[in-house]
This record gives sequence, structure tokens and C-alpha cells, in this order.
Amino acid sequence: MAEIEFYSADWCSDCRRSKSLMDTLGVEYELFDVEQSKENADKSQAISGRHNIPVIKFADGNFLVEPSDAILHAELKIRGIIA
Repeated sequence: MAEIEFYSADWCSDCRRSKSLMDTLGVEYELFDVEQSKENADKSQAISGRHNIPVIKFADGNFLVEPSDAILHAELKIRGIIA
């Protein structure tokens, strides 16, 4: 199981941007498509309390919603996921 749960949809530009950043950095994550599964959509909303995506949940339970690349990069670095 990956240290990061990534809740997104193909049509979401913020999701594609965050996914691209993590792919470029070689970050492993488990992808949950909220468009394809009501269960994934419900879980995403339960985590964040919002309908916004992407929701990026870390192993410690902390999460980001619609992060900028700078914020996502900083969180990955703080957590030691990237150097």
C-alpha cells in the first residue's frame, strides 16, 4: 500500500497537475478515481469535508485539497518522500 492516497478525476485540471508533479518526482501513490466510484467520492469527501479534488491523503492522516505545486512539493519534502 502506498503512503499517499490520491483522490481525483480525469477531467480535473488540478488533479492532472498534481499527478504530473508526483509522477515527475517519482512519488508512489494509490489512485482513487472519484468519477468512477461513488465509494471513492464519498471517501474523498469524508477525508476533506469538501467536494473539491484532488484530495491527497498522507499515511499520518493529514491531507491536502487542491494544493498548488509549491505546497505539494513542500509537503512531500517535509515528509521525506522526496529529497
